[in-house]
Amino acid sequence: MPPPVVRFAPSPTGLLHVGNVRAALLNWLYARRYGGKFILRLDDTDRQRSRPEFEAAIEGDLTWLGLGWDIKERQSDRLAHYDRARDTLVASGRLYPCHETPEELEFRRRRLLAQGRPPVYDRAALKLDDTARRKLEAEGRKPHWRFKLDPQEVRWDDLVRGAQHVDEASQSDPVLVRADGSYLYSFTSVVDDLDFAITHVIRGEDHVTNTGAQIQMFQALGGPVPAFAHLPLLVDAAGGGLSKRTGSLSIADLRERGTEPMAITALLARLGTADPVEPVTSLEPLIDTVDFARVGRAAARFSEEELAHLSARTLHAMPYDAVRARLSAEINEALWLAVRGNLTTLDDAMLWQQVVAGPIVPVLEDAPFLAEAADKLPVEPWDEATWKGWTSGLVGSSGRKGRALFHPLRLALTARETGPEMAKLLPLIGRAKAEARLRGQAA
Repeated sequence: MPPPVVRFAPSPTGLLHVGNVRAALLNWLYARRYGGKFILRLDDTDRQRSRPEFEAAIEGDLTWLGLGWDIKERQSDRLAHYDRARDTLVASGRLYPCHETPEELEFRRRRLLAQGRPPVYDRAALKLDDTARRKLEAEGRKPHWRFKLDPQEVRWDDLVRGAQHVDEASQSDPVLVRADGSYLYSFTSVVDDLDFAITHVIRGEDHVTNTGAQIQMFQALGGPVPAFAHLPLLVDAAGGGLSKRTGSLSIADLRERGTEPMAITALLARLGTADPVEPVTSLEPLIDTVDFARVGRAAARFSEEELAHLSARTLHAMPYDAVRARLSAEINEALWLAVRGNLTTLDDAMLWQQVVAGPIVPVLEDAPFLAEAADKLPVEPWDEATWKGWTSGLVGSSGRKGRALFHPLRLALTARETGPEMAKLLPLIGRAKAEARLRGQAA
C-alpha cells in the first residue's frame, strides 16, 4: 500500500470537542503508522461564522494533543479551484440550475409526504427550456445548482462498516452551489480531496449518507475515489448524544480542568474497540495499534468520569523528564516521584510542594505523643528507610500501632488526612521542619 494521505477538516466556527478530536486523532494515527501525510484543512468558506480566534484555537488544541500536521490549507484560498470544478460539471451536464424558491421546495416536500411518497426532488428544472429559464431570471430569481445523480446503486467497502451501498435512484440530486454562489461542503470537500490526493477519508458515520453522492462526484471530476472509514459517533455514559453538551466537552474546557492530553488521546483511540483503555505517556503505543478492523459498529460511549480517572492514572505513570517543562522549578525529581501517585491534576503537585517546603500549620491530634515522637527523631541524613526505623522505635516506646501511630504523625507533618507515602515525604520535609511541626509550630 502506498503511504496514505489523510485530512482533518474542521470549520473554524467554534471550539474543537471530543467528537472532532476523535476523527483528527484516528486520521493522524493512521498516517503516522503507515508513513503517510496528515493534512489540516480549514473549511472556512462560511465567512459569517468563521473566526480567526477559532482557527488559532483549533491549531492550539491539536498542538497541545501532539497532533502536528504536515500541510495546512484553507478553503477560502481555493475558490478558483471550486469554480473550475463547477464549470467542469456544468459542461458535462452533471450540474444544472434550479430556480425554485425554498418555499416552493418545501411545499413540494410536504405534498409528497402527504401522499406517502419519499420527498425526492423531481428534477423539474431539467424540463425547463431556455425561454422558461430566462423568464424566471427576469423575475429576479437566481438559480441554485444541483448535481445530477446517476440512478444506480453505489457500493464501497468501508474500512469500519464493511460492505456498504446506497441506491442513488431514491435520493434527491444534492445542491452543490447556493443561489448566492457559495459552495456546499459536500462539493468543496470532494474537490479538495482530489487536489490533495487524499487516499483515505476517515470521518464520523453521520456522513455515510453523503458518501454515495460524493463517490459519483469523484468519478464525474475524474477520480480516483478514496477509501472510506466511517466511525461510530460518540454518546454519553447513558447512551445519549453528545451534541448538546459539546460546550462542556470542548478541548479548551478539558484543558482548563487540568485533563492530561495523553489521557484524551488514549481514551478516544480505544473507544469502540476491543482494546483496553490504558494510560500512555506518548502517542507511540497508539500509533502501533491503530486498526479500523477493530472498531466496532456500535456507538462509542464517552464518560467524563472515565476520562478524569484515566487522566490521573496517566500522571501517576509519568516520568519526571516527561513533565519537567510543565512543573514549577521548585519541584525536583525526588518530590515528583514521591507525590505523582496521589495527583488528580498536575497543579496538585504544587500543593505537595507547599507541604514539603512549608510553612504549614500542623494539626495536633495527640500533643504528648507527638512531643515524644519529636524527641526520638533520628539525626540526618535521611532517606526512605528513615520513616520505618523511626516509627518502629515509637511502637516500642509508646505501645501504639496502626492508625493510632501513623495518623497523628501524618496530620502533624502534612496537615492532611491522606497523601503520598510518608517514607518518601519525610526526607523531603527534613528534620528541622519535622521537629517544629511535631511540636505544634508552623514550619
